[in-house]
Amino acid sequence: MSRGVLHAVGVGPGDPDLLTLKAVKALRRSGVVFAASSTRNDHSLALSIASEHLPPGTPVELLGFPMTRDQEALEQAWQANARRVLDFLDTGRDAAFITLGDPMTYSTFLYLWRTMREMDPKALVEVAPGVSSVMAAAAAAGVGLAESDQSLAVLSGVDSEARLRAAIEACDTAVILKAYRSYPRLRALLCSMGLENRAVLVSRVGLEGQRVHEGLPPEDKPPYFSLIIVKK
Repeated sequence: MSRGVLHAVGVGPGDPDLLTLKAVKALRRSGVVFAASSTRNDHSLALSIASEHLPPGTPVELLGFPMTRDQEALEQAWQANARRVLDFLDTGRDAAFITLGDPMTYSTFLYLWRTMREMDPKALVEVAPGVSSVMAAAAAAGVGLAESDQSLAVLSGVDSEARLRAAIEACDTAVILKAYRSYPRLRALLCSMGLENRAVLVSRVGLEGQRVHEGLPPEDKPPYFSLIIVKK
């Protein structure tokens, strides 16, 4: 019996209309849809985005990923989730793992895939790329990210100040993801570089309550799904 294929499906940042045709086709051919959720609750934003594209009666399984820095606990969760996916693929049916944005960018899928390959290097995986929050936020804000010889940097807001400063100085446009928890620190950094008026804060792109704010408002924490575009 042939083995099934795992389709890693990027569902975009929030708007269900941003799923690609490839993503929708993968969902429709899958015998089960796996979605990541926190072990603290059973909510999956990725599932709520993809739900209207799922055929009626499609089985859905939530895979718990703990929100912790305990490496042992993380490894145990990754292995348990990878084993569950591999066991399903051994039945000969395809499965989908849905993730916000793009599967290859700051995605829970990367941890799952790495563990699957360690457990079974012959596991079959196909990736359906998704619209990332970077592109969706630029479209919402009306900001061109790069043209001609300009360079674009995609940065993590939880990186060190020194690395962030060096990367921002070296590029023409920077997009800083994971801006929620580190926002006061990021705002202070950009103000010290004289870039506060060249920055746009975009929150909840593609979701209810989407907000585009030119400049950097002096708030403690913006909404959870927030990023900063710096156009130098």
